Amino acid sequence: MTQMNLLHIDDDIIIINKQSGLLSVPGRYIKDSAVSRLAERYGDIFVIHRLDQDTSGILVFARNKAALTGVQQQFEKQTTRKVYEAVVLGRVKGNMGCINMPIIVDWPNRPLQMISHSDGRYALTRWNKMAEEDGNTRIELHPKTGRSHQLRLHMQQIGHPIVGDTLYAGAGAELEPRLKLHARELDFRHPVSGELFEIVCQPDF
Repeated sequence: MTQMNLLHIDDDIIIINKQSGLLSVPGRYIKDSAVSRLAERYGDIFVIHRLDQDTSGILVFARNKAALTGVQQQFEKQTTRKVYEAVVLGRVKGNMGCINMPIIVDWPNRPLQMISHSDGRYALTRWNKMAEEDGNTRIELHPKTGRSHQLRLHMQQIGHPIVGDTLYAGAGAELEPRLKLHARELDFRHPVSGELFEIVCQPDF
């Protein structure tokens, strides 16, 4: 599939490796997206979850409403396992950690999100250091929740924004070729067969 690596397809679900820069669903001004490209080729496509436009990696779509419900409920009940890989600015101290900071939309500055301990929604991210690279740090991110911009905002809040993050990393981020954030692993059960899917897709950075 042009510019979208097809990882799995059957009568109920489609799994792709979405490229950085491609919307998951059509936007207000940009209509090209992963779901519209799939619909053009395969017919009806139902959105289960999304990745930010600048985030690459594993994305699952349903091909019927029963499959949509079956997988979506797993995301809502947090029975899925999600692992992201990122490169963040600076040398992160320690080998692992947990970030528990509630998130709310920053209405005057949409689409930015912000931390609000009074009004924000619960958001939890665990991280593990993988390696240090040229003064930056490669890490694994394990989000317990799936708030908008959660990983990007949480890393910025602990002083290590993701490389290439034009929303949260500040000056110079736009000079990077892409946001270095990738949805690398996803475990869930097939909505019809019940088979455990353990999808792994390595980043290209």
